Parts: sequence; C-alpha cells; structure tokens
Amino acid sequence: MGYYINVKDNVNIFVEDLNPECKKTIVFLHGWPGDHNLFEYQLDKFPQLGYRCIGIDTRGFGKSDRPFTGYDYNTLSDDVRCVVEALGLRNFTLVGHSTGGAIAVRYMKRHKGHGVSKLVLVAAAAPSLIKRPNFPYGADKEGILQIIKDTYNDRPQMLRNFGDRFFFQHITQAFSDWFFGLGLQAAGWATASVAKTWINELLFDDLEAICVPTLIIHGIHDLIVPFKLGEIQHKMIRSSRLVPFEFSGHGSFYDQKDEFNEVLIKFIEC
Repeated sequence: MGYYINVKDNVNIFVEDLNPECKKTIVFLHGWPGDHNLFEYQLDKFPQLGYRCIGIDTRGFGKSDRPFTGYDYNTLSDDVRCVVEALGLRNFTLVGHSTGGAIAVRYMKRHKGHGVSKLVLVAAAAPSLIKRPNFPYGADKEGILQIIKDTYNDRPQMLRNFGDRFFFQHITQAFSDWFFGLGLQAAGWATASVAKTWINELLFDDLEAICVPTLIIHGIHDLIVPFKLGEIQHKMIRSSRLVPFEFSGHGSFYDQKDEFNEVLIKFIEC
C-alpha cells in the first residue's frame, strides 16, 4: 500500500507500506539514484515471513515530491523522522543502502536513533564517500565532480555509465533497462544535489554515536563505495558486525539476493 506523508516545507514523501498489521518492522532507505524499488527482491520476500516492510522514496526520487532544495543529510534524515513519527514506528530495523546508509547514519546521530532497535548498513557512503587530505579512502573527488557535470549535460548517459559499474554479477539487458528507468524517475537537480552532498558532508562523529546492534554488508567488488569504507565503519561502530559479500559489487541485495536476505533475517531475529 502506497501513500504520502507530508514533511517540513510541505514536501510529500512517498511511502510503500507492506503488511502494516505486522509488528516486526523493517524500514528501507534506498541508494542514489534509485528509489524504494531497488529493494524489490526484499519487499517480495520479507512480508511473506511476517514483517512489515516500509520503503521510503527520498525527496527528489521515485514518487516523492521534487523540491529544488533539501538534499543535505540533515534534511534527508529529518524527512525520515517525520515518516517515523507519522506512522508511530517503534523498535524497528533501519536498513540503508549507499546514500540511504549515509542518511541512516545521520539519523542515528541527529535523532538519537529514535525508534531504531537495529541498524543495517549496506555499502553505506560513510564516513566520507570521497578521499580527503586526512582520509585516503573512498572515491576520487574528480570522479564525483564528473558525475555532477554529466548529470547536467547528459543525465541518461551518466545513468547508463553508473549502472554498468553497479553490479558484479551478470544482469540481463531487461534488468539493466529497469534499473536505468528507476534513475530516470528522479529529478535532475536532485540527482546532482545529492552528489554534491557526498562532497560536502562528513559522518565520522555520526558513526561513533551509533549504539544499537549494527550489521554491515559490503560487496568486496564494490566500484562505487569501496569495501575499505565498510571496514572503517566496523572499526568505528560499537557492537557492529561486518559481513563481506564475496560475489557482490555495489548491489549485494541483488548480486547475492538469497544470501543477503538470509543474513538480514538472521540478524533481525537474533
């Protein structure tokens, strides 16, 4: 069941809410440049196992409103808090992939993990997606600047190039086209603005503030968010567990979807 929740500045955030009558709840925060449908192969499965699954489309992406501003991690995490409050969610597992992982990390610090009992970071873009003078890990800043430039000049081709680097396992042309279509639904200005946020924001203090059990899933062949960042997250987050996915790139939720689903369920149930 899909509906909209109004957040700050009259922005409407789209929420897919499956099995709302179930008490065990998982909230999914998708990565850039897609929407909640990136978790299709989890949303197909987990409701059958008795879970309430809530997929949130980040503002500017999917079916959510597309304002010109508000793509910093503070605002994006505030949007999540508004959804949590509107739905009265408590004791839920928060799952964030890539930029969604970064938003989840900021939520844990800025909102003191309100309602979250367990956290799952999947190829999370934290503590810094790009290399910095005192942080020689992550992606090259020049590569992100090129993504921003290409977004303004030829966004469809940028999305094709990005999709070619997203998965490690073979995907069909039909699946590639589907993934491409998710990115096209986003606003161009939102796509570029989030990429700028990767450059502007740091999440070191946020990681250290996390105090709930945390599962870190990261593909060792990730070309978008290098595996090293997952190792750093594991060192910085108390009570965390890192599970390397040996046959995955950036999209382990599809590259190894059966293993992904199994590891996630075991973590939630333990």
